[in-house]
Amino acid sequence: MNPSNNPWQAMSAGLPESMLGAAMGQGFAETWIKAFQHFQNLDLGKGAGEAPSIDVPQLKFSPEALAKLQQDYIAEASQLWNQSLQANPTIKDKRFAGEAWSANPLASFTAAVYLLNARTLMAMAEAVEGDAKAKNRVRFAVEQWMAAAAPSNYLAFNPDAQRMAIDSHGASLAKGVANMLQDMKQGHVSMTDESVFEVGKNVATTEGAVVFENELFQLIEYKPLTAKVYERPFLLVPPCINKFYIMDLQPENSLIRYAVAQGHRTFVVSWRNPDESLAQTTWDDYIENAAIKAIDVVQDITGAKQINALGFCVGGTIVGTALAVLAARGQKPVASATFLTTFLDFSDTGVLDLFIDEAFVKFREMQLGKGGILKGQDLATTFSFLRPNDLVWNYVVGNYLKGETPPPFDLLYWNSDSTNLPGPMYAWYIRNTYFENNLVKPGKCTVAGEKVDLRKLDIPVYIYGSREDHIVPIGGAYASTQHLPGKKRFVMGASGHIAGVINPPAAKKRSHWVRNDGKFPKTQAEWLAGAKEQPGSWWTDWSDWLKPLAGKQIPAPKAYGKGTKYKAIEPAPGRYVKAKA
Repeated sequence: MNPSNNPWQAMSAGLPESMLGAAMGQGFAETWIKAFQHFQNLDLGKGAGEAPSIDVPQLKFSPEALAKLQQDYIAEASQLWNQSLQANPTIKDKRFAGEAWSANPLASFTAAVYLLNARTLMAMAEAVEGDAKAKNRVRFAVEQWMAAAAPSNYLAFNPDAQRMAIDSHGASLAKGVANMLQDMKQGHVSMTDESVFEVGKNVATTEGAVVFENELFQLIEYKPLTAKVYERPFLLVPPCINKFYIMDLQPENSLIRYAVAQGHRTFVVSWRNPDESLAQTTWDDYIENAAIKAIDVVQDITGAKQINALGFCVGGTIVGTALAVLAARGQKPVASATFLTTFLDFSDTGVLDLFIDEAFVKFREMQLGKGGILKGQDLATTFSFLRPNDLVWNYVVGNYLKGETPPPFDLLYWNSDSTNLPGPMYAWYIRNTYFENNLVKPGKCTVAGEKVDLRKLDIPVYIYGSREDHIVPIGGAYASTQHLPGKKRFVMGASGHIAGVINPPAAKKRSHWVRNDGKFPKTQAEWLAGAKEQPGSWWTDWSDWLKPLAGKQIPAPKAYGKGTKYKAIEPAPGRYVKAKA
């Protein structure tokens, strides 16, 4: 890059060397230059090595915007420099909140310079001229760069870690090295003390039994907690990219236990963690031999003509697809469906859209489309880096620089318990959902030999979305209302993808929004304008909605399964969920 055309080099001109060099070591201005060069050569979706080549557009900026950025930066930098001569800068960022940061003039100045640089880089990202996707990719790249470049991430610049090393006579550093070696061995950064938890012992403890299994899933039936149950059984389908016990972490926050306690005869799909024996498995297999098979088995065990179903995240996409396939066959075995943080319409996928383009999809098809396994840890790492400061770098600092053991937390244990995916299934899914959004195009997709048409799903549906969800943005969850023709109820909960869903009423936390006029305008924002906020969990609203659809109450079964055909194979949670990726 010609220096004369480099805005960062221009910005750095004339500033004190200590501001752009000595403060950060090796010259922080060079970080800017490298960052900008990185952005100019962004790999906009091209995979490694063998991926098809694409034309990478050059980023453009208006001269006026760059001039304003330069002026603002010089003004703020000069002000920071003058302030630092009199007192330590005040830092309002939790990464630099420790006493050692404020007590160390160089450290506090370093942090202040970093934050100034971060603000300026983000302002530059906002000034990029181009289409929305290119701008979003630049913005994401800047966020990742700055999260990684924080001085708190490096022992040489982190006074908290340095003080701990001195006070412990080096023990914290030794423990940090041991933590790093352990994490390298297990293949991921520890977010919690994983030794504290055991599936089936202190997570996933609701009593039940596996009553059916095939190569793709185990079906768990849970022991009733009421003398009578509703005659229509209830089937929960969790995401296949995670393990089902997010819905059964502890008795007090278990959605599964809650459903059982409400009187529903409850069944749950526990996905097998795929290995090489499932390397040829397709999306069709997941629909025909898992979702539809689970519906059939629940009907067979209970004798019910119809059941109620729930799908969570990708599990909801699977349920919706399966019901469309069944509708194409003239079958209606499901009386109602609940979709929790689910995409059926993939037109608004949020930050995940950054990763999906033709080159990326073709690369994955070439790599995995005809066979192979997508490692669960690859997916887990991607999702963690969507929130790098909260789910990556804070643990790097704590585990490795400070030698700390993260506290036990069941949710983070589950988050680290990754699940593989079969390559052909994943390749089909990425193209037909995230990239081409084919599920909402009537007849565009053929699944299990049938043309998919969501307009045929004329059943009552309950659709839930979380306001702050970064995996399934609230607009993406709401979009399902525009395609499903049956009687609908949409509810928005507070918080994110997990905390919004797993919100038991007894906790009396958060809130949810409902709209009772039966109107579903085109956008979620329009819907929200006519909605009212309600305190507490959405679970009670959902339970009230489901009860009238569950049929009459009958005596609860005394045994699991049915006769000799569906005997209890093993106690819940079963062995499939215990398999490690």
